[in-house]
Amino acid sequence: MHDAVIVSAVRTAVGKAPKGALSTVRPDEMGATVIAETLRRAPGVEPREIDDVILGCAMPEAEQGLNVARIASLRAGVPVEASAVTINRFCSSGLQAIAFAAERIMCGWANAIVAGGTESMSLVPMGGNKVSPNPALVDSYPDVYLTTGLVAENHVRDYGIGREEQDAFALRSTSGRWPPSTQAASRTRSCRSRTAWRRRGTEKAVPRFETSRSRRTKALAATRRSRRSRSCDPPFTRTAA
Repeated sequence: MHDAVIVSAVRTAVGKAPKGALSTVRPDEMGATVIAETLRRAPGVEPREIDDVILGCAMPEAEQGLNVARIASLRAGVPVEASAVTINRFCSSGLQAIAFAAERIMCGWANAIVAGGTESMSLVPMGGNKVSPNPALVDSYPDVYLTTGLVAENHVRDYGIGREEQDAFALRSTSGRWPPSTQAASRTRSCRSRTAWRRRGTEKAVPRFETSRSRRTKALAATRRSRRSRSCDPPFTRTAA
């Protein structure tokens, strides 16, 4: 098993949808700009060394449609010989792309991968330009179409985690300061922003991964659930983002 290290990490500024400074900038162009800068900052990594480009996109259509990872990588100057793939796990799409990249390198299937995410909520609205839920799932399990706000409400009801606790949790997730019990319960490691990965060698190793937010959420929810015995009314017995 090889070690995977982050050799460069870059992100764009965040604009305000739908009329912010970046509202008219195509997400494939934003992705290309950041990929190019990531490679420029990566010590000893040349574009020709990239084996794959993995980008996450929650609403892959229109300006961020087709295989946006392929489009962005070519615009960034990555050689056409490098493969590219776009993945979708909604809000964690970019994080999942980075995890997939790390796993491939650790297993020895690649030496250098660019991974991250790109999205424009100004050009492509949440849910896409045409929302068309599956009728069968709407009847049997509507939770699959819940928005993040409703998921937060479910946390309040199912686990007793209120607004103040959720806000404090979000703040701690960016500061890196966690109670010992939460740190001990977290096993998954991950990282943020667009990154260039490569197998450990002579290049300078940068800090390892930070704890996965999703696993922290589960740990906190499990702690709350163990303290209370609560029954959930169907169909909202599970949450989905």
